[in-house]
Amino acid sequence: MRYTIPFEALGRDDLALAGGKGANLGELRRAGLPVPPGFVVATPAYDDVVRGGRIEQRIVELATLPESAEPAAFDGAAAAIRILFDDVVIPEPLVEEITAGYLKLGDEAVAVRSSATAEDLAGASFAGQQDTYLNVRGAGGVLAAVRACWASLWTARAMAYRARQHIAPDQVSLAVVVQAMVEADSAGVMFTANPANGRRGELVIGAAWGLGESVVSGSVNTDDLVLDRATGRLVSRTVADKTVMTVYTGEGTRERPVPEELRREPVLDDGSAAELARYGALAEAHFGAPQDIEWVRADGEFFLVQSRPITSLPDPVGETPTDWSVPEGKAFYVRASIVEQLPDPLSPLFADLVDASVSRSLNRLVNESLGSRQVLRAGDVGLPTVNGYAYYRYTRGAFARLLLASPGAMRMVVRKGKGGARQRWRDEAHPRYVEAVRGWAGRAPAELTDAELLAGARALLDAGTEYYTSVQTIIPIAATSEVAFSSFYNRAVRRSGDPAAQTFLLGFDSAPIRAEKSLYDLAGWTREHPELTRWALDTPGDLLGAGPADVEGWDGFRTRVRAHLDRFGHAVYNLDFVNAVLADAPAPLFDTLRFYLHGDGVDPYRRQRAAAERRERETAAVLARLDPPRRTVFRRLLRWAQDAAPVREDALADVGLGWPTIRRLLLELGTRLRAAGVVAEAGDVFWLTAEEIGGPPVPRAEVVEQRRTRWRGQRRATPPQLLPEGTWRMMHRFMPASTEDQSGDVLRGVAASAGVVTAPARVLAGPADFARMRPGEVLVAAITTPAWTSLFAMAAAVVTDVGGPLSHSSIVAREYGIPAVLGTAAATRRIRDGQLVRVDGEAGTVTLLDDPDDDPEPAG
Repeated sequence: MRYTIPFEALGRDDLALAGGKGANLGELRRAGLPVPPGFVVATPAYDDVVRGGRIEQRIVELATLPESAEPAAFDGAAAAIRILFDDVVIPEPLVEEITAGYLKLGDEAVAVRSSATAEDLAGASFAGQQDTYLNVRGAGGVLAAVRACWASLWTARAMAYRARQHIAPDQVSLAVVVQAMVEADSAGVMFTANPANGRRGELVIGAAWGLGESVVSGSVNTDDLVLDRATGRLVSRTVADKTVMTVYTGEGTRERPVPEELRREPVLDDGSAAELARYGALAEAHFGAPQDIEWVRADGEFFLVQSRPITSLPDPVGETPTDWSVPEGKAFYVRASIVEQLPDPLSPLFADLVDASVSRSLNRLVNESLGSRQVLRAGDVGLPTVNGYAYYRYTRGAFARLLLASPGAMRMVVRKGKGGARQRWRDEAHPRYVEAVRGWAGRAPAELTDAELLAGARALLDAGTEYYTSVQTIIPIAATSEVAFSSFYNRAVRRSGDPAAQTFLLGFDSAPIRAEKSLYDLAGWTREHPELTRWALDTPGDLLGAGPADVEGWDGFRTRVRAHLDRFGHAVYNLDFVNAVLADAPAPLFDTLRFYLHGDGVDPYRRQRAAAERRERETAAVLARLDPPRRTVFRRLLRWAQDAAPVREDALADVGLGWPTIRRLLLELGTRLRAAGVVAEAGDVFWLTAEEIGGPPVPRAEVVEQRRTRWRGQRRATPPQLLPEGTWRMMHRFMPASTEDQSGDVLRGVAASAGVVTAPARVLAGPADFARMRPGEVLVAAITTPAWTSLFAMAAAVVTDVGGPLSHSSIVAREYGIPAVLGTAAATRRIRDGQLVRVDGEAGTVTLLDDPDDDPEPAG
């Protein structure tokens, strides 16, 4: 026999002959699992029919449609191709083989299913793209069903799906599965990993009465069961009201009402579910990957009628925490200041090291600045975690002493010259940090001992924490000066039609703006080299750093990229050093570079010049009409605010100066731990504690995966701004995120940059998502730090979970002239990727409009 192959002779290596469905069924039957007998009409049969019938070239011509083609174009091509198959002659030898194979199954009812060569793969299932025919009887009926399956390779939905997957029409073929029908009393699907939360230890079963076709198509409600895969123990069960079922007719199938006594009756009891789960676990073990299985049951006996890999299985997600109890009930836990840069749960190693580091830094800064060793005492402050999220912790005594000392602290903050906050940052904190980084960056990680590597990471984290703490004394200067100027301007100066107060603070240089200009200049230089430009535009961002040496201009490009990263590559997306910085992973930078090379975006020099010219024009107009007293106050407050605003951004931009070196030191440790069999990947080092890193080399891969799973569940939570919950409600208005229950179609936050925009939302979890950003979309993120600035050139507006009127997002959005609503607390959870939203940056509202066409992609 040349055209038909029994299941027993097929295995997973026979994809080209049997298609995904046929190869998998053969593999299951050979493995001894309960699969009804059958055979496959192999792909050579299809190929010989289309070539012998001289319809192959015409099929390819009709099916060669772009991804963007209208649905009507696919429908027209499908109809024309079906006519070709209706008319094509099936060679007699093939007719005889199919008839013989069918008769060997007993001349009984069979299922005839399409099995494409581009189907049931690990990367894409292509499920439901081709046709299936149930309860087919007689050799003539089988031949007709086989012909119809061949034609279904070219249905409109199948062609459109393959176009989106960039699979050319001449790259596919079709086999057909002919399988003995089981007169099932119940059927369903089984996933050997939980597709909802990605947990590999859970198995999910959907079950309904009758045949399985209606379950697969989604036309009936199913009982849903979740089982522990290792033990078969039932974790949860939902019994549906099952109103319809699919049953046999004389030929084919039909739906009929479920008998009243069965509608709310469980399809599977605990024992039956455990038995089915055992088959699922065996199938997964055999294939070596989680499986999506179709099953049927007749007279208490289970059969597997299809198995395919689960595609797009999410990473395992733990439970989302709901209990926000704190370990120390008499202390205050506050998410402010540094935690604005820590929107996610902390990685275990960062959490382990940063708590004590922040405590030491705060104690030293406060006590030295105020000339007292008694304002903060040992144990008064720290940065512990609750459900993985960082909180400043203050004892009640420390809180009271800080309030009493606040007048002295404010005098230190606003003091000019020696002893003032700006002088301490510029002349002491910054040089000290630079020197610490230089010392460790000059040492080769491979030459250091394990203890030295960990000590270096601690020392640099301490230096960074101390630097960040000093920056916190700069922020009040910017805040106070802007608030003072804005308040005076709005109450005593502004008239109807006058610009917003922020207009007078725009057009100045700061580190994020200088980084944008540097990248824009790099794009301008690259455009002078046509071959280099073509290569850059055709190369994905994650590959752009390793260019071909034979492209003219490559050496100069590489030198300029390195200079940019040396200057700006330490900007952090998130202070937790588990997150790579641009110096480690420059793909987001290259994606923005390609945006500029396409000719998109605004010239930052021209934009800044226009803002500065407007600022000076509006300033002159105001000064010209004010009386002398108000003119004097206006000029002094404006000069103070203009002087302070850029300093804040410059100070924040260098917080991550030590992060590239910290990551190199820790990844060297991770490489050694991987070699010792402690972890699976070097990056797993961030999911251990310092004690575990320095301890005996015990395998910890399972512990790492458990912590990652728990972290993903924690990340779905919205952490309260103040703990214990209900504490000091008067302080909520000072928090960097809303504390309201954000339900309904309107999210409220801080009005941070004026303007109104309606556009699709792009919800980004971090730099790994940057390439998904498209010009004109609304950037939605938990926070944005200086490392996010490149995206502002593309964004129509910015919306964040965390942030206030003086946060980075606010200041940079104003410079770019785009609306911003910050501190919504729930934007990344409530807004769907691609959803149309209206952002009102003056009212501080985000209105959720339509839903996106497709299911959302997750931000994290």
